[in-house]
Order: sequence, then structure tokens, then C-alpha cells
Amino acid sequence: MKQKSWHLDRREFLRGGGMALALPFLESMGWAKAAAAGKELPKRMVVSYFAYGAYMPDSVDGMPLAGKPHHEWNWWPCKDAGPLTFNKSSAPFEPLKNYVSYLRGLDHAGGYGLGGHSSGDVFATGANMSGNEKTNNISIDQIAAKINGHKTRYPSLVLGTEGGTGSYGSCKTLSHYGPGRPIPSMQKPQEIFNRMFQPYGESSVEQVRATLKRDASVLDLMLEQSKSLNNRLGRADQEKMGEYLDTVRAIEKRVERTSQWTHEPLPKVDTKGLNLEVSYKEPQEYIRCMYDLLYLALQTDSTRYASLMLESESSGTSEMWNYATYVLGYKGATHDIAHKRPAESGQWDNWRAQQHAYFLQRLRDTKEGEGNMLDRTVVLWGCAHPHGSHSTKNYPIHLAGGNALGFKHGKLHAFEGAKKKPLTNLFVSMLNAVDAPTDKFADSTGEMTEILG
Repeated sequence: MKQKSWHLDRREFLRGGGMALALPFLESMGWAKAAAAGKELPKRMVVSYFAYGAYMPDSVDGMPLAGKPHHEWNWWPCKDAGPLTFNKSSAPFEPLKNYVSYLRGLDHAGGYGLGGHSSGDVFATGANMSGNEKTNNISIDQIAAKINGHKTRYPSLVLGTEGGTGSYGSCKTLSHYGPGRPIPSMQKPQEIFNRMFQPYGESSVEQVRATLKRDASVLDLMLEQSKSLNNRLGRADQEKMGEYLDTVRAIEKRVERTSQWTHEPLPKVDTKGLNLEVSYKEPQEYIRCMYDLLYLALQTDSTRYASLMLESESSGTSEMWNYATYVLGYKGATHDIAHKRPAESGQWDNWRAQQHAYFLQRLRDTKEGEGNMLDRTVVLWGCAHPHGSHSTKNYPIHLAGGNALGFKHGKLHAFEGAKKKPLTNLFVSMLNAVDAPTDKFADSTGEMTEILG
């Protein structure tokens, strides 16, 4: 058993080495070259999450109360379904009106049995962890990465302001390979930048190739020895060994793919204004740096699929716990601002909206083909429970971009009562829009045609 445990550690080390050696996609082979040659431009998808709900006064679990006027600081921009009008909370998105939609009444039925904070674990997966699924399942970004991830240097990019995977009920990543396999999020700007754009470090290309060749030899040996051992194992152990071999084969493919990419030069990246040494105690500077790195990854076509967990639902051990204090001078933890409903709640939502709008505007301002990057990037932003309660129903959901991928914006959609639909219907539409054909995802019942042009 000790030897098998050692192999697992070695396998994880090799995976880490593969990630460190993974190189950003060559700029001239990406959107710039495609546009010049008249070929189809990239189709991208981003899933972003904010924690602790959103301020929704004069409502029950986020649903507006009849006879009550719409509050100027309610997270929802307007009360009634239809063309968007913007209140104080949503004001940062007004310049992007034709690129954003709000979708009320959506959630994951698989999260109903979880606590309000625990439901954040399944935000990007729709898994029924309180029912028939004992572990979390594959996330929407990884479905797309499995199908089209080979087109870029990185199949996907997984970011999070707290890093790692966290644990059940306190997840710190949105992305999951599949049952029981969360993907650690990256949180340190300098490390993220180095992995994407300076993967060689002090090594030459020849040295990198030699290392990859040795890794490939080790993997071949591991596979051969594992197959021999497998014949002497019982049925239960053979199943475990099968999972192990699947992972080794995946690493083998990754090493081969990375070796191929070493023959392509790295993209040129303008780092002007990018503070990679930013402190976690500087909320706006840090959050915008993370968004800037995400933007650079998409702009250089290093990847086309990404997740960003801006806060986890259990931030007590990180600086995120104090961000509302740093930003607003609020005398309490960020978690408290979501449940005690102080006057600063709406201002906190507005601040978070400013940061997300900053990212969307960068995409909107970057020309791509006959349009801009936001036209070809669909961005989901939201949370797994409304404000002021631990309810797991009616998530705050905001969708942006993808105008050239079939999405139509500028409205608040209300999926309530007889119009109720699962959030995963939106996931199906998003996946189909980025050429990851999907008929069924978790509890979906079809596409969400209401947001399609």
C-alpha cells in the first residue's frame, strides 16, 4: 500500500510539473491569425462567482413582494421582467446594457438539500450532492474543455481568490473534472502569470523537452508496472487501479501535448499597469489584477474556458473576510453584511458590480474581427443563494456577452411559477454556444431559448 501511495504522490507531482510546463497559445495562431485568414474566431466561456448572496430588500428569498416599490439598492436592477432599467446597485452595468441580462428564479434543485453556503459547491456543476450523487460532478467549464481544450495551450484556467480546493461545504474552486475530483484554483498573481507566460523559468526549450521526454518514459514504466500488478488484484482493487490508470493516461496525453507546444513561441504580453505583487489587503487592486490576468489569458488565446471564484462561502481564514471593512469601513466581517442587512449592503453589491463591469468593459473595448471580444465570450456571474437567508433557491444570476454566439441581452427574465426552469438549462445553451454540443447537463430539461436571439 505504501508503494501505491507513493505512486499517487508522484503522479500528482507530474501533473503539477505538466501544469508548470504548459505554455500559452501562440498569439499568431489564435484569433489574430484566424481573423486575417477569414477563419472562425474563438468562442469563449467564463464562470464567475461571488459569495454570501446579494442584497434583496422587500422580497422573500429574492422574489419581489407585491405592492412594494423596487428598492434602489436591490441587487436586481428592476422589479418587472422586460427591458432593463438600472438602480443604484446595478448602475455599473448600464453602459453595457446591450451586453447583459439578469435571470431571476433560477437555481439547482440538487442544491435544495444543502445549506445556503454549501450550495456554492455545486454552482457550476448542478450536482445533487444531497441526493443520488455522493461526490461533486463535472463543472460546465470542464465539459467545454474536454471537447475543445486541445485547441489552446491550456484546456482551461481555474482561478480563485483563496486558492486550492477547500472541502465539502467550503469549496474554494468552481471547477471539477468529474466525480470527486475538484481542480485547485490559483490565487497568486505572479504565479498565475508565470505559469501562463513564463513557463520555462530559467530552463531552455531543449532542457524542457528533455524533462518532458524523461517524464514520458516514467509514465510508460508506471503504466506497464500497473498493468502487471492489476492482474494480481481483487475486483475492488482492480476498480481503484482502473481509476489510477485513467489518470496516468491523462497525464501521458498532457505531457505529449505539452511537448508539441514547445515548438511554438510564447505570446507577447503587455504587462504595463499590471501589479503582480499586489497585496490581498488591497481589494480593488487585487480583484482587478485577477480579472486582468483572466483577460490576458483569453486575449492571447492561452485558453477559452475559465472559472473565477471571487470569494468562497467560507472565507474566515482569508483576507476576503475583511473586504467589506476595507472597502466600506463596515464594522464586521463580509459574511455578516450578507445576513444582518446593514445600510452598506447595497453599496457592497455596487462595489462588486464595479469590478465585474471593469472586466466586461475590457473585453468590450478589445476589437476582434468585425466586433469585440465580449461578442464572442459568454460570461456567467452569480451566487448560490439570495441575500439575508440561507435559502438555496432563486440564485442571483447575471449573464453577459456572447452576442455573436446567439445570445440576446438587455432584459430581466423572470422564471417564476409556471415559467420555472432549472439553471442548468442556461448551462446547456452556454455549452452549445461555444461548440460543446450538449443535450443534457445535470437536471436540465432543454435549452433556455428565452435568452437566444
